[in-house]
Amino acid sequence: MKMLSILLLIQMVILASTGISGCAEPEQLYFEPDTTSAPIPPVQLLALGDSYTIGQSVAESERWPNQLAKGLQDGGIEVKRTQIIARTGWTTANLISAIQTQKPDSNFNLVGLLIGVNNQYQGRTLAEYETQFTQLLQTAIALAHGDKQRVFVVSIPDYGYTPFGQSGQASISAELDQFNASNLRITQAAGVQYFDITPISRQGTADPDLVANDGLHPSGKQYTQWVELMLPTVREIVKQ
Repeated sequence: MKMLSILLLIQMVILASTGISGCAEPEQLYFEPDTTSAPIPPVQLLALGDSYTIGQSVAESERWPNQLAKGLQDGGIEVKRTQIIARTGWTTANLISAIQTQKPDSNFNLVGLLIGVNNQYQGRTLAEYETQFTQLLQTAIALAHGDKQRVFVVSIPDYGYTPFGQSGQASISAELDQFNASNLRITQAAGVQYFDITPISRQGTADPDLVANDGLHPSGKQYTQWVELMLPTVREIVKQ
């Protein structure tokens, strides 16, 4: 019995010396804090355009700038404000005039531009559009603290694939292709991000739910698809 007690005592000493115990606390792991990632500043979004930006015939929450802001917020990125300068029927000239009148500040760190459908609809020349679109793009960059990496352009949707424009679809689509080719070229030359949402708009005939009740403008569902296309890249833009 005395020998057994001695053996048990020796075993306990060995266990204690090696740090093994049935009631030992789990090892505490220490992680160095990540100091390499800078905090993302709150987003201040400015959206410039026409009826497609102001969201004619859809609820305010369904406009693409508002959906984009919500998508960023849902991903944990704070959006401090969303401002829209847009109105149904505006051409590039109208938008230039409105910006000059409203004089928005240059505290935005994300600026979107979508303009041109009314230039096409009103029969304005492509040359005029190119000149004025270039001016607007430079204004958008200036409003983003001069940082072209924080600006993006959205292509013009094709209303030829709506009940309103279906009878003239071929000519409407051909003309809008020219306008979009121009704004794409100007955008790429400036080193600005471009989102081509026109193919989405051309699903309007196959999927009537992509068209608003007015038979002309995109529905909230279509704007959601635009935002799904834009959001991954925009998240990276605001993290820069």
